[in-house]
Amino acid sequence: MPRIYIETYGCQMNVADAELMLGVLAREGYVRTTDPGEADVTLVNTCAVRDHAEQKVLSRLGELKAYKRPGGVLGVVGCMAQRLGARLLERVPQVDLVIGPDGYRGLPELIARARGEGGERAADVEFREWEHYEDVPPVRETGASAFVTAQRGCDYRCTFCIVPMTRGPERSRKLSDVVREVQDLAAGGTTEVTLLGQTVNSYHDGTHDFADLLRAVGRAAGIRRVRFTSPYPTDFSDRVVAALAETPAVCEHVHLPVQSGSSRVLKRMLRRYDRARYLAVVAALRRAVPGIALTTDIIVGFPGETEDDFQETLSLVEEVGFDDAYTFKYSPREGTPATRLKDAVADDAAGERLQRLVALVRRLARQKNVALIGTSHEVLVEGKAKRGDLLQGRTRTNKVALLAGPDRWIGTYQWVRLTGTTGSTFSARLVEAPQELAVVG
Repeated sequence: MPRIYIETYGCQMNVADAELMLGVLAREGYVRTTDPGEADVTLVNTCAVRDHAEQKVLSRLGELKAYKRPGGVLGVVGCMAQRLGARLLERVPQVDLVIGPDGYRGLPELIARARGEGGERAADVEFREWEHYEDVPPVRETGASAFVTAQRGCDYRCTFCIVPMTRGPERSRKLSDVVREVQDLAAGGTTEVTLLGQTVNSYHDGTHDFADLLRAVGRAAGIRRVRFTSPYPTDFSDRVVAALAETPAVCEHVHLPVQSGSSRVLKRMLRRYDRARYLAVVAALRRAVPGIALTTDIIVGFPGETEDDFQETLSLVEEVGFDDAYTFKYSPREGTPATRLKDAVADDAAGERLQRLVALVRRLARQKNVALIGTSHEVLVEGKAKRGDLLQGRTRTNKVALLAGPDRWIGTYQWVRLTGTTGSTFSARLVEAPQELAVVG
């Protein structure tokens, strides 16, 4: 049987897409390998959000081509493939296939052509607005957690963002199809699902909105935790906020990208809110879900950002008190409107602002985490920690706790007391569940 090796970069959507590709190829007899040296076909599943991500892939292609044997196939799939298209075939002669996110159904045929006489090279970057891969069972690693795609593409046009050009227009799966997938996962032992979409809370299948989806997934037998990423701030309607508060399975954590604390910069980014509107969403979430943890994305150095604008970002971070933040220097992406803005921020100035922002985020996160020492939480034990003999667990508020315990705990829920923190992760020890919860799982 031919062997397939897939190496994935980028977001959770790319992880879910890798599972789809394995599902498509499994029907043709392909089996997965974790060793590129054994592979008949190697696919690099890519991200295009920042230039650094693309440069990393180009470097990795230089390494992977050394494993390519006569008759072997090296392909680039995903968002970078969609963005560059056939240009990537010219840039890297060893690449045989370039396939965008809507073209995975054609993988077997294109691979067969590449492996056949003459070794036909091809690029497929056509958008297919109807494509949800409903008839393709993803091939997943078995475990307690799973990603479930609810929505594909994006209709927003943030001036810095390449996603609409790499993922195409927004479209939502039917609620019944998403729920059926979740139910099938639960029947196989999955207890936590993460709903995925580029702006996941704008989900609407023509009849049902994201509030309906949260409630329906949260009711699925066997599902104890529901997460979602990434939402858009102004798509938190009253209905969605109520569903968060009233659906017990939905976790008390929201990743809420802000990008900037300056209304002037947000307008230039073409975000659909200003500073005050964003803070109003934060307040609504905290009223509805006491103790909710909030994380965010922030860009510094966007064209035209002044020191005063940056100070507004720092003050917003202080005011909200995020539990954590993913922080980035602005990365120009070919074809996006922001590249036409003339008032670029010098790279050294952007780098210095990023350092200040990271220091503030870490200080505030550490303060929050220190305050949690001594409190008890239910964790889902996800697996072995990266270092040492400890296990890694995650609270409902997305805090990572390391604890000692047997491997048989992996995939189970345990109650722990947080005993210390490095600032980003916690040490923890096992405790008995609170009396009123002792009957749960």
